[in-house]
Amino acid sequence: MSVQRLSPQLEVICEGGVATVWMNRPDAHNAFDENLIGEITQAMTDLADDPAVSVIVLAGRGRSFSAGGDLGWMRRAASFTYEQNMADARGLANMLRAVANSPKTTIARVHGAALGGGMGLVAACDIAVASSAAVFATSEVKFGLIPATIGPYVMRAIGERQALRYFQTAERIDAEKALQLGLVHEVVAPDQIDAKVNELIAALKIGGPGARAASKELIRAIANQPISPELIEDTAHRIASARATDEAREGIDAFFNKRPAAWIALTENTSNE
Repeated sequence: MSVQRLSPQLEVICEGGVATVWMNRPDAHNAFDENLIGEITQAMTDLADDPAVSVIVLAGRGRSFSAGGDLGWMRRAASFTYEQNMADARGLANMLRAVANSPKTTIARVHGAALGGGMGLVAACDIAVASSAAVFATSEVKFGLIPATIGPYVMRAIGERQALRYFQTAERIDAEKALQLGLVHEVVAPDQIDAKVNELIAALKIGGPGARAASKELIRAIANQPISPELIEDTAHRIASARATDEAREGIDAFFNKRPAAWIALTENTSNE
């Protein structure tokens, strides 16, 4: 196991091919300021390029996953010029994009509050597991703001019709409602959240890491697209290219020879080091 602390407020623990990115501002409910945003972005960028990492889990220390924007940061932003506000907003947008576009599978481990930008971070992840005590909200309108940078990810998760309601009402959404809306994939008892995350990680490790990354690219390419001749040709190209990879050859050979694929053995060896 390796532990990397980027600062007192962000810790990255790598073990067995899994990197857990811990937001560590418990007294502030892991609220974002410009420093934490920059550090999460840097961590996600570094992990995307790390061949030893296959899965990234985003989590929060203390009572909350993330309460969204830090109030002090928001107060400072109120006096910014337009150009300063644009630079600040781009920082948050780039953080969310780094999570959403990571070639590694991302899992949000959600407990307590996930509000505003925290809810956006959940939606930007590939998979979200929530404690039954978790609560969500797009709370920006309460401050005279809008959920702009998180909007594309939250709306992708819950759909336009539901976004029309929750972006305007800022209602609190409990875990079961979040499950119904499609914001999270699993809701479990608070003491079962790590077991469920580990169960998902075990399932993910069976798949080739390159194939999982290519599957994410496939979803981005075909989402909301008409099934046109061009789209059909693109999907044919993608599977033909996948079949020609070393990973596919290894996976097929492992299946027929009834043995674990090389990437499974690699993560198991890493776990035992």
